[in-house]
Amino acid sequence: MVKQFYFLYCRCIGKHFSNIKFYLLLLLVFAHGCSAQQKPLLIDDEMETLVKETLNYYLYFPEEYTMDSQEKYPLLLFLHGGGESGDSLVTVKRNGPPKLIVQGKKFPFLILAPQNPYENKWWNTRAVKQLLDSIVTNNNVDTQRIYLTGLSRGGGAAWEMAVQYPDSFAAMAVVCGMAPLPYASWINKEMPIWVFHGEDDKSIPVSESDAMVARLKEMGYDVKFTRYPGVGHDSWIQAYETEELYDWFVTQRKGLE
Repeated sequence: MVKQFYFLYCRCIGKHFSNIKFYLLLLLVFAHGCSAQQKPLLIDDEMETLVKETLNYYLYFPEEYTMDSQEKYPLLLFLHGGGESGDSLVTVKRNGPPKLIVQGKKFPFLILAPQNPYENKWWNTRAVKQLLDSIVTNNNVDTQRIYLTGLSRGGGAAWEMAVQYPDSFAAMAVVCGMAPLPYASWINKEMPIWVFHGEDDKSIPVSESDAMVARLKEMGYDVKFTRYPGVGHDSWIQAYETEELYDWFVTQRKGLE
């Protein structure tokens, strides 16, 4: 009886230790798996993205423009500054060509003035280009005479569009915009440029335009530069009231030497 009990006891103890060994083995495997997952991992993958943007805009037509006419007209793309961003389109009329239109000025070309819907974001220039292409396709626009201009944040966007779409514009005027100096050479060398900036600008220093104009001239670009002594960030007032600017625009055409 004692021997039988001893046998059963040892058998139970053996099973107990066997179970302990099994659980220890599982623990080691699990720990190994966790440590393996902590190693760096590089994978190849692909994802198609789609970004949608809604742009409100004003589109100005000259008096003599008619849809059924075969005549093609120039078009000026105007990009406003940060103060006109948001969801109230009427604010776009505060400055630049839209303001002059409200005051009664007549222009010899179409003017496309979209609104940046985000108060604290940069312009989505890809969306602007898509809008521009649509307007050009559906109206009597001379594709050799598409002009570009912008002020402040819109001036920076104008520089960006000139860099990203160098073959789209016949001429460009930038007012107090941040300049993409490292990418100056990407701009179409055949496109004339006119830059305006106030010397006392505290928001975007005139040094931005100084450096960009100097770089472009070093590379042989056709650049005009107007600096306004004693003028701050709102140099767009003087710039867009410069009648010579619009006379200069209409003489520009892609492919002219």
